[in-house]
Amino acid sequence: MKLQHKWSKRLAVMTIGATIAISGGVISSPQPTQAATVSTSAKADNIISLGKKYMGTPYKFGSKVGQTRTFDCSTLTKYIYGKYGITLPRTAAQQSKVGSYVSKSNLKKGDLVFFSVPGRPGVGHVGVYLGNNKMLNTYGSGGVKITTLNSYWNSHYITARRVIK
Repeated sequence: MKLQHKWSKRLAVMTIGATIAISGGVISSPQPTQAATVSTSAKADNIISLGKKYMGTPYKFGSKVGQTRTFDCSTLTKYIYGKYGITLPRTAAQQSKVGSYVSKSNLKKGDLVFFSVPGRPGVGHVGVYLGNNKMLNTYGSGGVKITTLNSYWNSHYITARRVIK
């Protein structure tokens, strides 16, 4: 029993010594904000990469949630964010009320951007902000695509929300 305790103590001392040596003599934990920034950026990259895999998938208004043969704007966002643990409501209008508000000048990749569309009052379209004034979205011909915000969408912009935490 004493011998077993002696070896356990030595193993603990060796483990602590190795940890100190590897960390350059300082044992510290990462800052929560740094870890969160890295994980939110990685999550945004993953969501965007998944969305890009559906480039060209046909647009169909009212597409069924969960299938990937066709998408409308909100089933696309609901699907790709859902694959990374972010549950979004069904419609663009409902999605525009979740997460936290982001000003247009503070957009980050992975933010949801919302627009008006002809024939529907209020929010009628959603896309995923990619950075560099571009978004991944689906609306009309061409299906899922990357669109610049300096297009039709610029004058129809309503708001943006950050849902990646």
